[in-house]
Amino acid sequence: MKTTQRLLVVVAAALMLLASTGCDKLKARDHLNKGVQAYKNSKFESAIDHFQQAVALDPTLINARLYLATAFAQQYIPGADTPDNNRFGEQAIDQYKQVLQVDPKNINSIKGIAYLYLQMKKFPLAKEFYKKASEVDPNDPEPYYSVAVIDWTQTYVPRQEERAKLGMKPEESLPAKDKKVCAEMKEKNTANVQEGIDNLNKALQLRPDYDDAMAYMNLMYRERADIQCDDPAARSADLKTADEWVDKTMATKKIKLEKQPGAGGIVMDQNK
Repeated sequence: MKTTQRLLVVVAAALMLLASTGCDKLKARDHLNKGVQAYKNSKFESAIDHFQQAVALDPTLINARLYLATAFAQQYIPGADTPDNNRFGEQAIDQYKQVLQVDPKNINSIKGIAYLYLQMKKFPLAKEFYKKASEVDPNDPEPYYSVAVIDWTQTYVPRQEERAKLGMKPEESLPAKDKKVCAEMKEKNTANVQEGIDNLNKALQLRPDYDDAMAYMNLMYRERADIQCDDPAARSADLKTADEWVDKTMATKKIKLEKQPGAGGIVMDQNK
């Protein structure tokens, strides 16, 4: 008899637990729906509160974590280096990473993390996650382009700092001013320059009219031209290639503009 009573107590407790779990899941979805509505109305603080409650009630609700991460990211202001602002960015990254623990190939989370690290100027981490995005979706040109943008930033900024130290004019080349500095910059920047060019080529293979990638191809070749130490011919060839990419960029932008609705101007109704 006692055994039967104990069994009934255990069964009852299990049923109550299942009922409670089911109830929590329903409440979580209700908070998710309310959060989505708040998010759509740009009420991000309210949206964050609902998404946090949804995650607390049902940690397996992936969409709630994704929305929570996105809402935190919306609150993050690029370039504003304050504790509160940085906290929004880190909270967004944390939620994206928790999604990846459940779904390692969630492309939105991978790209979300990469973008936030890029805005935070954490370039090695941003590059790492953009490369992960390319592994998950090798046919998406944007991560390749983003890696190239980082490569350009990592070469352009230090090179300009060295040029400023030497008091160089824009038209001056590094070898003519200081061969030692040029050799140092070449050793430091060559790998990034080549990686950037390779990634831009990949992006353009996937999207031939990717004018932003074309514009950065121009910039990358100018970077390579400036580190062509003691090789005027190679420098001249790179600058020529850079100019060609400028022309390609402008031509592509023009074609896109002409294809836009109304690009031909206003057509008057001839029947009036």
